[in-house]
Order: sequence, then C-alpha cells, then structure tokens
Amino acid sequence: MPQLIVTQGSPGSQAHPLPEGVTRVGRAPENNVCILHESVSRAHAQIEVRGGRATLTDLRSTRGTFVNGLRITQQELVGGEQIHLGEVPCRFVADAATVVPGGVALAGGGLTPLLTRGIERAAGRTLVAQLGGARGQRRSAEQRLQTLLQVGQILSGPEPIEALLQKILDLVFQILEVHRAVLLLTDEATGELVPRVARPQNQLDSYSRSIVAYAREHDEAALFSDVPHDERFQAARSVFLMEIQSAMAAPLRAHNRLLGVLYLDNVAVSHAYLEEDLELVAAFAGQAAVALENAQLYRKIEQEAVLRSRFERFFPPATAREIAASPEPLATVDTEVTALFADISGYTAMVSEMPPREVVALLNEYFAEVSSVVFRHEGVIEKYIGDALLAVWGAPRAGPHDALRAVSTAVEMLRALAPFNQRRAARGLPPLQVHIGINTGPVAAGNIGSSTYLQYATIGDTTNVTSRICSAAGADEILIADATLQRMPGCPFPVEPLPPVVVKGKAEPLRLHRVVWKF
Repeated sequence: MPQLIVTQGSPGSQAHPLPEGVTRVGRAPENNVCILHESVSRAHAQIEVRGGRATLTDLRSTRGTFVNGLRITQQELVGGEQIHLGEVPCRFVADAATVVPGGVALAGGGLTPLLTRGIERAAGRTLVAQLGGARGQRRSAEQRLQTLLQVGQILSGPEPIEALLQKILDLVFQILEVHRAVLLLTDEATGELVPRVARPQNQLDSYSRSIVAYAREHDEAALFSDVPHDERFQAARSVFLMEIQSAMAAPLRAHNRLLGVLYLDNVAVSHAYLEEDLELVAAFAGQAAVALENAQLYRKIEQEAVLRSRFERFFPPATAREIAASPEPLATVDTEVTALFADISGYTAMVSEMPPREVVALLNEYFAEVSSVVFRHEGVIEKYIGDALLAVWGAPRAGPHDALRAVSTAVEMLRALAPFNQRRAARGLPPLQVHIGINTGPVAAGNIGSSTYLQYATIGDTTNVTSRICSAAGADEILIADATLQRMPGCPFPVEPLPPVVVKGKAEPLRLHRVVWKF
C-alpha cells in the first residue's frame, strides 16, 4: 500500500497509509490526514489511489501544493516525490512493503540510505545543468546554486589546511540548512577517520559513526531521512542522545585516495533534506576533495622546501635532498667519522677594535667561502662556533674515502683564502689566516635537542680532540691525527710526523702529522 510520509507539523513525522479511493489532507480535523500547521489550508489537497495509480490534486489551497519544487494543480505520482503542502514537507512512497516508517529502504538487513549519489568530480557541472534548467525552483535552491557556483573559486587558492577545513564548513552552512557538521580526515599513519573541525566547534564527536562508515565504504554521498524511526538505529543510544533527525554524509576522495568524509545533520525535523540537497552535497564534496588534495600537496611542497632549506645549511645538496625526501627521520647511530675543525688565526685581536656589524659581515663572507668547499667534498657542516667551523665526513652517510675528503677539503680551504684575501686587500681590509685540525674516531651521530629545535650533531671524544688538534696548529697549518693518516693509504699529500703533542684534556700525548701543501 502506498504511503504519504508527513515530516513536519502536528502530529509530525508520521507515515499515513493511502488505501484505494480518495484521501483528503488538510488542517481541519475531518480530513483523513490532519496536519496542524498554519501554512496548510483546512482542505488543502487530496490523493486518489485507483488500480495502483495515485493522483495528487490541490484543492485550491492558499499556500499551494508543490511536487519536487514545482507548484501543481494536479499530478500523477509514481513514488519518491518530494511534496510540500504549504511549508510542510512530505514524501510519497508508492510501495510501503519495503519501507520502514521513516522511509529508509532496507536491503538485506544492511544500513541503506534513502538516497545516494555518486560524488560529482567535475565541479558540479551536472548539478548546474539539472537545477539551472528547471523552471520555478524554490528561491532557496537558487540561492544555494549561486553559492555552489562560487565554491570552485573560493576553494581554488592555496591555503593552510586548517583554514581550508574551516572554510569548507562555512560554505556548508551557506548552502544547506544544517544544525551540525563534522569534517573527518584520514589519518595517513592508521587509515582511520579522525574528526578535525566541527560546527558548533565544541561538537567534534557529535556525528553518527554508522552513517560516516556507509559513505566511506560505499564511496557515495548518502541521505538518511528519518533517523529516529529507522529500526536499525534503535540500539544506537548515541543517535538519540545527539537528537539526530536527518543526516547526510559524503566521502572526500581524490585520485582513488580517501581524504576524509563530510558529515552533516539536522536536529529539528526529520526528512529535512531533499534529493536536490543530496545532489548539492555530492557536487560540493567533489570540489572540496580537490581543494583539500591541493592544500595537502601545497603543504607537503612547503614542508619539503623548508626542510631542504634547513638541511642545505649543513648538508651537501645531494644529501639534503635525500634526507628531505625520506619519510623516516634521521636515526641516532654509532659510527666513525673524520672531523675537521677550522679556526681563524688571531681572530680575537683582529675583531677587538671592529664594530659588531663589521664582525658579522666578515664571518658571513668567510663562512660562505669555506662552506662551499666543504659541500664540494660532500662534507656535513655540523656547526659554526664563533669564528670556528666543525665539519664531519662519515655521518649520516659513510664512505670509503671520508678521511681523504676531509684532508682534501682542508687543503682547498687554505688555497681558497688566496683569492679571498686579494679581494679583501682591494677593499683595504687585512688578510685572514686559518689553522685546521683533523681527527678520526667513533661518535654517536643524530638529531639532538628539544621537540621545538633539533640540531644534527656528532657526540663523542673524537670531536673534542679535533678541537684540541686545531688549537695546536699554527696559521695556515693543517694537523691530522695518526688515526686519520691510517685511513688514507696512498695519501696524495706529503705529511711530516711531529713530536708527540700534549693537548688539554688528554693524559697521553697525541701522535700528529703536518700536511705539506702549497698555495
């Protein structure tokens, strides 16, 4: 038997059987279906059922009878029509045998919405054609259509993800009569949907997980029209505590990747949403998914740029790109490195009479010169300490020629000072001289610091001894530890052994060698 589902008024949200013959609908109590609402006339309309066919006739009502948004005098009904008697929404069901009182179809006992729609991926063009070509649409639908036409432009610019999520919900409330909305995003680590933003803002957990799960699993926008009367929700205590009457959900999917789910509901009336509302949500979800994907890509590119910029201050370009592209953070490892410590000779006396700004300019010019030499030889600049530079080879990537690269870097650094000092002399500035110490040994290498600031560093006695070796060197002199020389079979540079050198902090003298080099 067909039914008329009245979803508002007094008594509202009821299913009325339509037997063979004429069923009168109006505000007067003598009608077969009495709807106590000021917009309904005393004798508003009638539905005549004959031989399986149903005809709706307006009885010259004051506020009119509408079918799918169009005002009618008489129209045959086939099932599923959205009817408005004045301002009271109703729905005609042709065969009530497969419909629960709320009008939510059951299929094999599973959770099945009243209506579903595939997500419109082409910025709502299908929806525009459907609504734009219809005559006599309700003003609210026209306004929502105009809003939807602007969505693509509004969501097209690069924005931080958090700002975009807020903007998506703002647009939802402009387009639809929504009391509550939640936007859930897929956690990349776990694959679970996590609520990120909500309206009202303090209701992140106010959504039906069953409805969200349906939209996710079936990859389509879904409308659940009369949640309180759906038998499948009777055991869902949370649904009743949240007072959900009508709800819709749509997946946000781009390039076969589920980005999230948009959920919205109405807590005032059941059957609050029509087919055109679901069409709007489906089209909107398609646009929102594209905007969200663009925002995520923009953030990823931005983060990679920041990481690469930070890493390139300390790592050679190839290593910086490799580290920035890796999803795994640099782990702390025990390894062997060759460390190079370089100091400006006579620095304290030189800068004692210089203004601070000139000192900064001097150091920036000097470090730019010597840092480029370190990177050319694939070294890592661990830190700048005043006028000193500490560079290492062997971390985070070890190689068979780390010791040779460190010594070659030292020689090239001193050779680079010749043209560097010529440029300084042309400006009337004094020349710089540098002394360098090199050592090889075990360290722990990795990110060290706090959650807000991390610095890649090598920790161990090896780097401390390197500093002491540097202090023992004279101007334009390179001293290397015996351990470094042992790792350079066939060293291309002549070396001179020195008498045992006592350095601060070491009980035993060090066996050091002077590298013989020429400008």
